[in-house]
Amino acid sequence: MTTLQRPSALSVGGMVSSSHPAASFAGARVLSAGGNAIDATLAMAAITWLTLPGQCGIGGDAFAVVREPDGRVWTIGGSGFGPDGATTQFYRDRGMAAVPLDGALGVTVPGAPAALAAMHAHGATIALSELWEPAARLAVTGPPCSAKTAADVDEAFAAIRADGGLAAVYAPTGEPVRVGDRVGQPDLARTIRRIARDPGDFYTGEFAQRALETLTAAGAPFSGDEWAAGAAAVPEPAITGRYAGATIHQTPLPTPGWMVLHQAALCDGAVGFAPWLSAEAIDRMARAARVAFEDRFALCGSDTSGARDVLEASRIQAQRNELSGARQLAFQVRGGDTTCTVAVDSEGRAVTFIHSLGYTFGAKLTVPGTGVVLNNRLGRGAYLIPGHPNELAPRRKPLHTLNAWIATGDDGELLALGSIPGGDGQVQWNMQLISHVFDHGLDPAAAVSAPRFTVYPGSDADVIGHPAELRVEARIPDETRSRLEQLGHRLVVQPAYGAGGSAQVICRDERGVLSGAADPRQEGVAIGVD
Repeated sequence: MTTLQRPSALSVGGMVSSSHPAASFAGARVLSAGGNAIDATLAMAAITWLTLPGQCGIGGDAFAVVREPDGRVWTIGGSGFGPDGATTQFYRDRGMAAVPLDGALGVTVPGAPAALAAMHAHGATIALSELWEPAARLAVTGPPCSAKTAADVDEAFAAIRADGGLAAVYAPTGEPVRVGDRVGQPDLARTIRRIARDPGDFYTGEFAQRALETLTAAGAPFSGDEWAAGAAAVPEPAITGRYAGATIHQTPLPTPGWMVLHQAALCDGAVGFAPWLSAEAIDRMARAARVAFEDRFALCGSDTSGARDVLEASRIQAQRNELSGARQLAFQVRGGDTTCTVAVDSEGRAVTFIHSLGYTFGAKLTVPGTGVVLNNRLGRGAYLIPGHPNELAPRRKPLHTLNAWIATGDDGELLALGSIPGGDGQVQWNMQLISHVFDHGLDPAAAVSAPRFTVYPGSDADVIGHPAELRVEARIPDETRSRLEQLGHRLVVQPAYGAGGSAQVICRDERGVLSGAADPRQEGVAIGVD
């Protein structure tokens, strides 16, 4: 099978990778100036608000896993509550069978500012205002519109035209911006500078007041108390599992990091003995993903013990036994709009970071005068199913799709880190990346370029019950596809690089040499710093 593969970047001094060159260069500049991997991550995050605005923003959510030079690993989770007045009955009374994906009724309190501020407080060495000033200046002048942003604008254009803030930026002439057009956002520049000086303003200050006025005027039952509560983000332990001799550190609830560990437990010692991307290996990973989605839907809410129960050893063994048979499950995945970064500094500190607005441009709703686009995470992640562990309720965060991982060795040494956007594809594709690296020894460039496969559906609120498919990129050979059909999968063939996602991976070998790569499915690049 042929792949569109760039060489892995190499370095011994530090490395960054992201889905846009400007973000990667921002992180590399910070490392070159003496900043650490946390500083570089914060700088890259702000640049991606401008270069990939359909994928992420101040009004979204963010999560990170951090490995310190002494081997300690911690996480930061930034996601918020829905409105205090939002209940299943609230939406049912308005004739709704699901929480809307567009507009104020689909919004949760953004967690990204709180997560970024907490990251800064727990390890940054450069002032936040200094780290974000390049992004503020870029917002004023406007970066050239990227191919990804142009595609996102086309996808969401009707909703963009209906929102004054979005229309002024992405359709200033009444037509959608095109690749190369300057996309200036002076309102967002002012907001970036304000939040850099005082992140708390987002949750309890002038910005919070503007956001609440916008949302309540549009019918969302926010009290303001849940907005203020969103400012709390503190370091938490990672959740961990084992795969192919490595320890995998993942983001905890409300993220689906446990689903990657679940799949790892179901695949460890099975996938690695099959040839790379053989029908048998794909079949095992695909059915493990379906098991994880089935368990997520049946058992898990963001504040329940379901994820812990799923990973119980005797239950895992029983499911491994079932996977040796021909059981088929019916779940599906929908793509998502997210972006991620990875960074390692010269001391061995590593950060894998991911942030999102939910779907493309989130709720397609801006806070007037601020440039901030609000997320649609409530519409994406909360169920209107009475009694369900993930049923919508006040002060219950909806389940998330974002997750990221770091892999360490037996002595805590850094082995690899990575992440990949793509809705419910993330937990599947991260498992594939981990297998590529640890089962088959692929370098980062080969791992991020490898053909992808995706079980569809997952468990997003708006796709439950759709027919089961196994989507495979066309680079997977015909004979492998035929064998998968014989094993009971209903295949849908996608273009050669059409699965979606934009993976980032950095590996570190026993000599301390870093190798990294960005997914060729987007415009990203990995940069080494010596």
